[in-house]
Order: sequence, then C-alpha cells, then structure tokens
Amino acid sequence: MEGYRKDRDFLHLLRLIAPGTELREGLGRIIASHLGALIVVGDDEKVMEVVNGGVNIDCEFTAANLYQVTKMDGAVILDEGLSRIRFANVHLVPDPSIPTSESGTRHRTAERVARQTDKLVIAVSERMERVTMYKGDWSHVVFPVRVLISKANQALQTLEKYKSRLDQVSATLSALEFEDLVSLQDVVSVLQRAEMMQRIAEEIRVYLAELGVEGRLIELQLEELMTGVEREKRNVIRDYRPDGGKTAEAVERSLGLLSEEELLRLTSVAQALGYSGVHDELDLPLKPRGYRLLERIPRLPSSVVERLVKNFGDLQSIMQASEKMLEGVEGVGKARARAVKDGLRRIAEASLVERYA
Repeated sequence: MEGYRKDRDFLHLLRLIAPGTELREGLGRIIASHLGALIVVGDDEKVMEVVNGGVNIDCEFTAANLYQVTKMDGAVILDEGLSRIRFANVHLVPDPSIPTSESGTRHRTAERVARQTDKLVIAVSERMERVTMYKGDWSHVVFPVRVLISKANQALQTLEKYKSRLDQVSATLSALEFEDLVSLQDVVSVLQRAEMMQRIAEEIRVYLAELGVEGRLIELQLEELMTGVEREKRNVIRDYRPDGGKTAEAVERSLGLLSEEELLRLTSVAQALGYSGVHDELDLPLKPRGYRLLERIPRLPSSVVERLVKNFGDLQSIMQASEKMLEGVEGVGKARARAVKDGLRRIAEASLVERYA
C-alpha cells in the first residue's frame, strides 16, 4: 500500500479531477473526441520560463472552453485557481537534462515540466485515452469511474473482514482484562488489526478523492466501518504502553512507520508499542490501566477517566474499589461512582458472554 500512502499526500490534486468538477468534465470531452492534451495548472515565473509561443487568450475556465482550446496542437496554461485559461497552443520547452521514465513525447514533456516547475501537469493520451497527472516526482494514472468503484468495493469487502476480526480480538481482550489474564500477544493482536484497518481505509480514501460525487455511498460505508477504530487503537496504547516509555502519539507514529511485512509480525508491533520485540516476550502478563473500558461507560467524561486511572493505577484496582472509594476521586460523586460500578459490571457480563457464547 506504499503507493496509496504517497497518493494520500496529493488528495487535494485528485479531488481537482474528480467527477462533478469542471476540469473532469473538460477532460471527459477531450477523451470522448479522441484528442490528446497537455495542461499545466499554474502560470507563475517558473512556468513561463518553459513556455515558448502560444496565444494569450485569458478567458474564463469552463469545460467547454478547455475542450475548444485543446483542439489546437499546443499545451494549455491555466491559472492556479482554475478560474482562467491563460494561454493556448503553447510549446513547452523544459530542461532536456531532467530525467523522465516516460516514452511518449507528450508524457515526457509533462513529467519534465512537472519536475522543473513543481506544478500540476496533466497529459491526455490521444491513442490510449488515458489521463496521467504529474507534480514534482509524483505521478498518477486516472482510472475510469467504473474501475475505481470496483476497486473501492473490493477494498471495502476486505475492510469488513478485518473489522470482524478486530471485533473478535477486542472482545477477547475485554474478557481477559476482567479476568486479569492479559498477555502482550493479546494486546498487539488488537493493535495489529486496528492499524491494518486504518491503512485499508487510507487506500479507500484515495479512491474517494478521485470518485468525487460518485463515491458518496462508499464513503458512508467506510465511515460506518471505521467508527470507533481510531479510539480503540489509541486507548489500547494508553492502557499498555510501558511506564516511562514512548508517548501514545509516538507509539502511533511508530506503528505507522512499520512496513506491510513488519506489521504482519506481532513482535514488530510489540516493539512499536515500546517493548523489546523478543518473541518470548509475547507471553508477558500485562495489567490494563483502564482507559479503554472506562471510556465505554456512557456519560463518563474523559477528565474523570483520567483521574480514576491516576488515583487507582489499573483496571483491577478500580473494579475492586468500593463506591465510597470511588466517590473520593474529584469529579466522581455518589451517582457517578454507582454508574462506574454498574457500567463495568455490564461490560464484563457482555464481554464474557460474547467470548464464551
């Protein structure tokens, strides 16, 4: 998924050519007419340095106008805000020493101009009817809507399977927490699945950026599947990161830096969490601080959760504390102390039933 991570940094560019935009409509007309095109988005000094000749038309940017000016042989220069067509029938002369991996003349020119100016350059292949975007060293082939929807749906199906597995390992972890039988392996299994889900979601968001208005239903499904995943991951980290180790934010960054191969190894996930990563260490018994389960109790503020963990140290101590002891924590009170006891008891019953059903 490395390509999708790279594309994520350029989501704003993908949205420019998504269905429903004026630029996508213009590109559609060009392809339908079996024309080729070379379009530069930006008209600053760097761009003008590679411009030779052309016609200064400075007209409004619309799909129809873009289609008309691309009937001429040369390139088209648009302003940065995509509101004006500045020049048409332009001959672009980038530095020939700039390396390019493309073979066709139009695409070689597009890649060199993008690298020299760091502007978005769009090449439409007349023969292959394909749109390619370039900016700096980044390039991206724009797929037809039907292909993107198919790819997005396949990724959603994979995400659903991972969500089912995450729910299973999360329920197991909850049951083990109440039984005080948690091992490092149980913890990293949850983190592994959550991180995998977030990476698949990143891939789908790239598709959604390209799909524009055509991706609304897929976006709704994605948001439903990802509800609570980020919070689950963050609270597991807060519960189990070693004392005096990396912050929760640093652990999340470490998980994000793991390669796909490393993420499949539980020892690598354990190392990202702050442990040694030795295989035998996966059996290490751990005690949760209690953030994850306390935040599942309705109407219990995060500030109160923080104070409960700080006062009692771990989940087992909170569970064993009497209501009177809980009332002694700032911000708890009698009603909230009862709510904590009842809430933890309901969660315990539900998790144990789910595990052993």
